[in-house]
Amino acid sequence: MSFILSGIGVSRGIVIGKAHVLQQDALEVREQHIAIEDVDQEIRRYQQAVDVASRQLSAIRDQIPEATRKDIVEFIDTHLLMLQDSSLVHVPAQSIREQQCNAEWALKLQQEALAAVFDEMDDPYLRTRKDDVNHVIHRILRILISGAQDQGSVGFDLAGTIVFASDLTPSDTVLLHHQGVAAFVTEFGGPLSHTAILARSLGIPAIVGAHSARRYIQDNETIILDGEQGLILAGADAGLLSHYRRLQDAESDRRENLELLKGTAAITRDGVRVQLLSNIELPQDMERTLAVGAEGIGLYRTEFLFMNRPDIPSEEEQLEQYRSVIQAMEGLPVTIRTLDLGADKKVDSGPLPERSSSNPALGLRAIRLCLKDLDLFRPQLRAILRASAAGPTRIMIPMLSNLQELNQVLSLLEETKEQLRAEGHAFDPHLPIGGMIEIPAAALTAPCFAAKLDFMSIGTNDLIQYTLAIDRIDDEVAYLYDPLHPAVLRLIQLIIQAGQAADIPVSMCGEMAGDPRFTRLLLGMGLTQFSMYPSSILEVKDCITRCSKREAQQQVESIIACNDLQEIHGRLDSLNQDDKRCR
Repeated sequence: MSFILSGIGVSRGIVIGKAHVLQQDALEVREQHIAIEDVDQEIRRYQQAVDVASRQLSAIRDQIPEATRKDIVEFIDTHLLMLQDSSLVHVPAQSIREQQCNAEWALKLQQEALAAVFDEMDDPYLRTRKDDVNHVIHRILRILISGAQDQGSVGFDLAGTIVFASDLTPSDTVLLHHQGVAAFVTEFGGPLSHTAILARSLGIPAIVGAHSARRYIQDNETIILDGEQGLILAGADAGLLSHYRRLQDAESDRRENLELLKGTAAITRDGVRVQLLSNIELPQDMERTLAVGAEGIGLYRTEFLFMNRPDIPSEEEQLEQYRSVIQAMEGLPVTIRTLDLGADKKVDSGPLPERSSSNPALGLRAIRLCLKDLDLFRPQLRAILRASAAGPTRIMIPMLSNLQELNQVLSLLEETKEQLRAEGHAFDPHLPIGGMIEIPAAALTAPCFAAKLDFMSIGTNDLIQYTLAIDRIDDEVAYLYDPLHPAVLRLIQLIIQAGQAADIPVSMCGEMAGDPRFTRLLLGMGLTQFSMYPSSILEVKDCITRCSKREAQQQVESIIACNDLQEIHGRLDSLNQDDKRCR
C-alpha cells in the first residue's frame, strides 16, 4: 500500500533507496542528591564527560578528508568551541557544587536556561542556533548516562540508504555523508538549522520536520524522497518509480549545466543585467562566495562577532574582520549590516536587560538597541568607516521604522567622520548608506526613506513575519507563512517603485531572493539586485538567463492585482511554466 508523508524540504534532489530507521531513544534525566563529600568527584565526572565529547568531535573532524571544503569543517569546529564555553564548562559545575545535584541534572538545568534565551531571540536564524547547543548538550548527556566512548551516533554500513532519524547533529551529518548516505529525513528541525544548511552545502537531499515519520517507515523498504517538494513516498508502484527515475536523470543534467554558469553574467533573454550578491556571516564564507562568482556581498551579518564571548569586540578587532572581507572581494562591493541583536538576546558581550521583553520581536533590538547604547554602536561605525579605505564598502542599517532613527544614524556617521579625519584615519568619505526595509511601516513610507538613502534592501524574512503576524519557525502557524500573500507582494512592489522613483538601487536579501520559484516574479516587479546564500546563486542565475523581463512584467501585473492567494499561486505556476527549472 502506497502513502505519502510530508515535511520541510531543505536540500533539493530526488532519491530512490532503502530506508534505514535510526532508533534514538530520549535520554531520561532525573535529579539526584549528591553528598557534600562527593561533590568534587561529581564535578570531575562532568568535566571528564566534556573532555570525552571533545575527543569524539575531534575524531570526527579528523575523519574529514583534507580536500573537504572549509565551511563544512567549521560546523564541527563550532561545536568544539561550544565545549570550551563557560556556559557549558563552568556553569553546570557551579550548579553541582551549589545545589549538590548530579551532573546530568545540572546540565539539564543549564540546557533549559539556554533554551529560554534562544527562544526569546527575534531573528529566526539566530534562534535556531539553539539546535547546536542542544546537540552538544545531548552528546555530553549521552556520555554521562551511558558512558559512551564512540565517535558518533550512527553506524558505518549506511551507503546508499535514506536515513530516518529524530534529529541529527552537524557531526552526525558529516559522518552520514562520508558513509555514502543518499539522503536523510528528520522528525524535528527547521530550514535554518545548521544541519539543514550543512545538508545543502554537502549536496545531500534532505527533509526536516517530518513529524512521526519513523512510526510509518519500515527498515529496508523502498522510499522515494523529493527534497525540493518535501515529500516522502513509500510503497510506490512500478509506474511511479519510473516517473521519479526520469526526474532523477533530469536533475543530474541540471546540476551539470549549472556548473557551466560559473563566471558568466546574469542577463535575461531580453538583455537586462541582473546583479547577484552573496549573504555571509563570517569571513570564512568568502571561499564559497568567490567560487560561485558572486558580484559582491549584499549582506554581511556582523552580530556573530559579538556572540559566544565574554567581552565586546574592540574597534580594532572589528576593523580587522571587516577589512579581511573587503580585501578578499578584490574590488567588488561589500555591504556591512550594523549590529542586529536585541536586548532580549542575552549575548555575553552585549547589554543585559533589566527584564525580559514580553514580545522580543517587537522590542529593543537592531538599530533601536544601537541608538540607545552608543558605546556599542560608535566603535562599529568607526571600524566600518576605517575598513572602507580597503575597497568598495556600503553600510546598511537594520530594522528602520521611522525617519528619526535614520536621521540619528546619519548624524552619528557625520560626527564619526569628523573624528576620524582629526585622527588622521583613512576612510571613504562617500560611503553609501542603505537601509533594511523589513517593517511594514518602513515599506509604506519607503519614498521618504529613499529620499535620504543611497540604496535600500528588502528583508523579506521579517517583512513577511511582521505583515502576517506569524512566527515562521513555529510549527503551529508556519502554514500561514507565504511570501505570495497579496499584502506582502504589494509592499515589495511599493519598495521597488520607491527606489526607482528616487533613482537608487533596491536589492532583496531575504530567503525569497534565493528561491528560483520567485525569480521571474521579482524580475517582473522590477528587482534587478538579488542577495542570497552562495549555494543558491547558480540556480537563480540559470533562471534569470531563461527569463524575459519584459514578458514577466506583463504577467506580474495581473498577479499583483489578484486578491485570492490560491489564484496567485496558480498564476505564478503559469508564469514559471515556460521553464520547469524555475519552479
